[in-house]
Amino acid sequence: MEYYVKSIIPILKMNYDKFTPLEKNIADFFIGNKERVDLSSKAVAERLYISEASLSRFAKKCGYRGYREFIYQYESTFVGNRESMTGNTRMILNAYQELLNKTYSMIDETQIDRISRAMDKAERVVVGGSGSSGQAAAEMEMRFMRIGVNIDSIQDGDLMRMRAVFQDARSLVFGISVSGETDSVLYLLRESHWRGAKTVLITAEKKEEFSEFCNEVVCMPSLRYLNQGNLISPQFPILVMVDILYAHYAALDKGKKELLHDDTLRALDGGKRRQPISGVK
Repeated sequence: MEYYVKSIIPILKMNYDKFTPLEKNIADFFIGNKERVDLSSKAVAERLYISEASLSRFAKKCGYRGYREFIYQYESTFVGNRESMTGNTRMILNAYQELLNKTYSMIDETQIDRISRAMDKAERVVVGGSGSSGQAAAEMEMRFMRIGVNIDSIQDGDLMRMRAVFQDARSLVFGISVSGETDSVLYLLRESHWRGAKTVLITAEKKEEFSEFCNEVVCMPSLRYLNQGNLISPQFPILVMVDILYAHYAALDKGKKELLHDDTLRALDGGKRRQPISGVK
């Protein structure tokens, strides 16, 4: 399987609901295609009973200068008939690799850098999530706490609603909802945003309404569209995003954060204290 190659398939899936019926028909072909076929504009137009101009307009709507550029990118990541999987281990590892490739295609490093710097400035950070998303929130709290972030995770829906009213301009609030439909998480973000906090939603669904109460929407791949996705932990794509955010944040004043992390290890081991760092949040 190709490693870390920019693919247009996740982009098609992410924007699928915005396509017209004709565009969805085109997208369905490229998403579902599993064979090496003639992908010239003439051949595809005849196959789909559409005009070549329609293919050109579709490519431009996807962010390309034309169909030729679109199909070049598509073919560069297209994998024909894959050799059959030989066992559960190979099947799962291939699914994880596919998920990582999709994450690579979707990640916006400029956005991650903005969020990292907002976290560095915030006096307090809150992260809320339910179910598996709540478990990922707890992991996020543990990791960032160890490098000096004043962070709390919340998994209970009622607590999310109550804690929302205490947020203000000094706060950075994360909400994790794979479906983008968890009421308590959305309430946490809406109420916190209304009270002046910066808000970040980590989700697999992209909806225009999120922009009304989220300063940033971090999109991750959906297991829905992944082969063998039902066998993959729903926490995995979330934790990948958390790891990327952690790496960017830890790179800000790296030496200081490494010392803080080492201090937590010494604390767990009951080791010798050293002079504390001043100005830690």
